[in-house]
Amino acid sequence: MKALVWHGKRDVRCDEVPDPAIQEPTDAIIRVTSSGICGSDLHLYEVMGPFMNEGDILGHEPMGIVEEVGDGVGNLAVGDRVVIPFQIACGDCWMCDQSLFTQCETTQVRDQGYGAQLFGYTKLYGDGENSIPGGQAEFLRVPQAQFGPIKVPEGPPDDRFVFLSDVLPTAWQAVEYADVPEGGSVTVLGLGPIGDMAARVAHHNGSRVIGVDLVPERLARVAARGIEVIDLNDHEDDLGDTIREMTDGRGTDAVIDAVGMEAHGSATAKFAQQATGLLPDAAAEKLMKTAGVDSLSAVYLAIDIVRRGGTISLSGVYGGMADPMPMMTLFDKQIQLRMGQANVRRWTPAIMPLLTDDDPLGVDEFASHRVSLDEAPGAYEKFQKKEDGFVKVLVSP
Repeated sequence: MKALVWHGKRDVRCDEVPDPAIQEPTDAIIRVTSSGICGSDLHLYEVMGPFMNEGDILGHEPMGIVEEVGDGVGNLAVGDRVVIPFQIACGDCWMCDQSLFTQCETTQVRDQGYGAQLFGYTKLYGDGENSIPGGQAEFLRVPQAQFGPIKVPEGPPDDRFVFLSDVLPTAWQAVEYADVPEGGSVTVLGLGPIGDMAARVAHHNGSRVIGVDLVPERLARVAARGIEVIDLNDHEDDLGDTIREMTDGRGTDAVIDAVGMEAHGSATAKFAQQATGLLPDAAAEKLMKTAGVDSLSAVYLAIDIVRRGGTISLSGVYGGMADPMPMMTLFDKQIQLRMGQANVRRWTPAIMPLLTDDDPLGVDEFASHRVSLDEAPGAYEKFQKKEDGFVKVLVSP
């Protein structure tokens, strides 16, 4: 089959690789019909290379048609249309019983000290040695298929449902964790796919939303939905003051950081990330596990912007282990922090009604670009450089 394969920093190729096969009774094989390129895939493209192996298959936002099921999968049949959550969870352990599917005790990567396995996302979330083959491919092996796949109805195009794999539940959890009071306000930092969708969800819930970014196309997408936006290029030095002026001098009730480790504006973090990229993989792994290599400018902005007693919800991916945090300010402002990978199946029941009736969140037109597997390496480059309006890319094998 064809698949998108990691060969090194900024080197993604469409290769011929062996077809997947059933390995466990709880496996299923799906024929992928659509798969997203996620903002966190860019971390693999750029920063997280030390935890990748050449030949790893990328992608964690797939949907498709069931082609084969193992003997232990009783809830799926060949021909079912399914969306595959980005995390691999059993649905039956103590953590899954708490709806903490990203902490599944059956698939936890204990030898790396990390949570549940993820599709196509480094050996830290793989089997400890290799990543789990991902869904930017023609076919995908789905472990724990007795629980993970989400059945969706026939009829609407893939765009209606594919974002259940990651974007929708991640944005939904970001808003839930932000705990915006009824009629309250939230600032969304970063209007890439997750920030854009989080702004839509919060706006749909009746909150006042202020979206912040520096890419014109992203600002325009969110503004077109009637949401207030601020161009960071115009307010890089006074963003907190500007938002306080808009909110009776307090700041917003909550802030969602949808940016993560590659935030704009930190020369020190950029140097640390570039230096890490020059080290041999073993040394780079050790450095990233023990040092601060993230750009925390978005976090610092969030701490400045949020009102006293407010909440910061982190949905952007961070990778450093010793990043400096302004603990005095966090304590003094009595700020609550919530974060973590989205527990996809926890939020599916609340999201699904918004996908099977009208389209209040605008998922049908959410993708900015659609490409084939052969075209996808170029899409990675344009998405990473924020060129040509690339905001959300769907790959059609």
